[in-house]
Amino acid sequence: MSKQIDVVVTGLGATTPLGGDVPSTWAAALAGESGARTFDNDWAEKYEMPVNFAATIKVKPEEVLPRPEIKRMDPSAQYAIIAAREAWADAGAPELEPERLGVVVSSGIGGIWTTLDAWDTLREKGARRVLPMTVPMLMPNSPSAYVELELGARAGAHALVSACASGAEAIGYGLEMIRSGRADIVVCGGTEATIHPMPISAFAASRTLSLRNEDPQGASRPYDTGRDGFVIGEGAGIVVLESAEHAAARGARVYARLAGQGLSADGYHMTSPEPEGRGQIAAMRASLAEAGLAPSDVVHVNAHATSTVVGDLVEARSVRKTLGDAADGVALSATKSMTGHLLGGAGALESIFTILALHDRKAPPTINVSDPDPELVLDLVRDTPRELPEGQIAAINNSFGFGGHNVALTFTSV
Repeated sequence: MSKQIDVVVTGLGATTPLGGDVPSTWAAALAGESGARTFDNDWAEKYEMPVNFAATIKVKPEEVLPRPEIKRMDPSAQYAIIAAREAWADAGAPELEPERLGVVVSSGIGGIWTTLDAWDTLREKGARRVLPMTVPMLMPNSPSAYVELELGARAGAHALVSACASGAEAIGYGLEMIRSGRADIVVCGGTEATIHPMPISAFAASRTLSLRNEDPQGASRPYDTGRDGFVIGEGAGIVVLESAEHAAARGARVYARLAGQGLSADGYHMTSPEPEGRGQIAAMRASLAEAGLAPSDVVHVNAHATSTVVGDLVEARSVRKTLGDAADGVALSATKSMTGHLLGGAGALESIFTILALHDRKAPPTINVSDPDPELVLDLVRDTPRELPEGQIAAINNSFGFGGHNVALTFTSV
């Protein structure tokens, strides 16, 4: 049996509610800042929406991209291209054959702004006024396609859709592309741009959003007894994965190693997690097994933890059941307390946080937890970062999505 190909992370890129790039986003996360803000528009009043805030993007694409690019891309693709350019530059803009370069960029919902704007145009002005670029802009694979075209990638360009697990699953598929020999480098991650009255109203109708209109920055509070739902966010996270051999040959800087992934489905409910966490446990165990690691190797978990009453504790118990007694030594972080929930972009951004936690030996904090849930069975990092041990260490990033999708990614230090 041939030896499994080692895959490492050589580039990072992001645009988020905390910052317009990875350094500013990471600095804000370590400082415990919130990206949640009251809307600077009249949506709540005009549409009688029960929610008047969200974790909106910190640096608008108009400040970064030229106008022609803005006009031909949905915001989800705009965010992806901004993050991809940063990640590619961060990796040193490596030179390689296009046939050895792949792209996997996912979105949980796709070009919702384009779809709804085009419908408004059709209804109000007629078919002749619908833009010819509408379909390429609204396609869920549009962000992946734009990154592929930007880089000239020919090994494959993919867009896996698994709701809020999409970004993490994209990174896992990037791992598979390299290990299967299809590519030497894969640019992968997730993006989302759904801060629009319709999806916000729909999430509110499903009773999954926080209604703390009077305190947006304190609204996302995973594991707190007062949690009442998630804060919707937007943005993108992109990582550059590379075979360790290829990275070493070009002298690339390496952040961490992507050692394993685990995938499962609950087969239980469209929006609620399976109460015993069987699918979550299966994903984490599979990820550790693929990485060749024991529970005692894990020192940090970046939780999916969206700040919902049921979901947070199901995951916490799943982590405890997966790691057993070793969970006592694990630093748990719930970074959605700061970024809000980026939906299809969440797993990618939180992978970046996990990678940097290993690289910098610092677990980011969880904010807004003034009264920890007494049923929390893990050691939560609260308010300030926590130092992680020296030596070889591992961390898990969990991402779960509507439909029962479960993804666990295991990273190790280098």
